[in-house]
Amino acid sequence: MFKEVIATGATVEEAKENACKELGVETYDDRIEFEIIEMQAKKVFGLFGGRPAKVKVSLKQTSDQAAESFIKEIIEKMGLENITVSSKIEDNVITLDIEGEDVGFIIGRRGETLDALQYLACLAANRVDQNYSRVVINTGDYREKREKTLASLGRRLAIKAAKTGKKTSLEPMNPYERRIIHTAVQKVNGATSWSEGESVNRHVVIGPDPKNKSSYSGRGRGGRKSYGSGRGRGGYNKSEKPAPNPDRKPLNEGEGMGLYGRIDK
Repeated sequence: MFKEVIATGATVEEAKENACKELGVETYDDRIEFEIIEMQAKKVFGLFGGRPAKVKVSLKQTSDQAAESFIKEIIEKMGLENITVSSKIEDNVITLDIEGEDVGFIIGRRGETLDALQYLACLAANRVDQNYSRVVINTGDYREKREKTLASLGRRLAIKAAKTGKKTSLEPMNPYERRIIHTAVQKVNGATSWSEGESVNRHVVIGPDPKNKSSYSGRGRGGRKSYGSGRGRGGYNKSEKPAPNPDRKPLNEGEGMGLYGRIDK
């Protein structure tokens, strides 16, 4: 991917320097290429005609630089100040860290703005070459905090489903967040999860595992469900919880899935 600037100057060298200043690089940077569009011309008799030199300077960017430049430009157009953006790339994963004041505007409601920026930055980064890179944008450890919150929510609702035999529908989430919920749920015996809805309305439903009905199936006196003898309401003693199952494979967890990866179930 190339970022191009056309600049003028009294000489070709001056025009090149002016273009490089606009790009924020030095004239000796090995990533730049320049093309002379028009040579300078002197005025006739020092009075008539004449023209400045005009050159086009192209800056070749790496995928992480392209993503970083894109986000910086967006932040600038949002009118936000005193915000820094840094990038690093490792194993085809580009991580952008955003720090500064008013980062709440960048995060948005439940991270919706941050997710949208991440998606667009991924498009900008992958216009550079054929090697696909995943982009992750973080600010103020928001991603880590959000992941812990979702994992805790998924486990809590999975335990509830295993106890009561009832299902719970969550709010719509992006594929990345749905995967976090699925992963947490499938580590609880007696519960399972799946996704319903289309597009932006796609959400996770957490319910009892049909393969493990012993905790909540059957009917007791008066047609009410029986949850096992000697047990309290809900089929479990207050101090009892469904046993964790760390070896159970999570549903819908794709290998190397990104924020907008595919989840079929």
